[in-house]
Amino acid sequence: MPGVIYGLGGGSLSFKVESRRLRTVLVEGHALFDVEFDGGKALPVIVKDQQRHPVKGHVVHLDLLKVDLAEKIQTTVMLELEGGEEAPGIKEGGVLEHVTREINVEALPTDVPDRLVADVSGMGIADTMTLSSVTPPPGVEILDDLEETVIATVTAPTKVEEPEPEVEEEAELVGEGEEGEEGAEGAEEGGEEGSSEGSEEG
Repeated sequence: MPGVIYGLGGGSLSFKVESRRLRTVLVEGHALFDVEFDGGKALPVIVKDQQRHPVKGHVVHLDLLKVDLAEKIQTTVMLELEGGEEAPGIKEGGVLEHVTREINVEALPTDVPDRLVADVSGMGIADTMTLSSVTPPPGVEILDDLEETVIATVTAPTKVEEPEPEVEEEAELVGEGEEGEEGAEGAEEGGEEGSSEGSEEG
């Protein structure tokens, strides 16, 4: 897997790493990790960008940024929801929508959390949760607008109107009535023919 490390005194450094080892690090979700080149000094880095395959979705190129552990950085952190199954609105059939999945934060590299979690267990139907409901850990500042950034909503279930069965039954009754009328007309014609034949014979 090819990649580039930026932040090396204004320069950059290209590298290659075994895809399996890279996936292990990315899946663990650590915001900060170390990179070593041929057993040399470890460089503390964060993920700056991931380029993914347009169809398969796996990472094809990785951009890393070297950081100073004593200086604050601005980066993005994944935002996850928990407690959805316990939410009253979900139990009533509402639909939970996860609106914002990443938020911008500022902190020392060692304080950047792997993820932030929002508790939606108290949401009812038609409720909206904003970023103000999320409490970051000490030393972490959320940069996005706390009141304007919507992170989750619960919407009422969509009602599907089924066709009224009375219309079909009515159509069937009308059809049966027409057949009955035809049968009655046939009986009347047969009766008339029978009576005329009887009179002629008499």
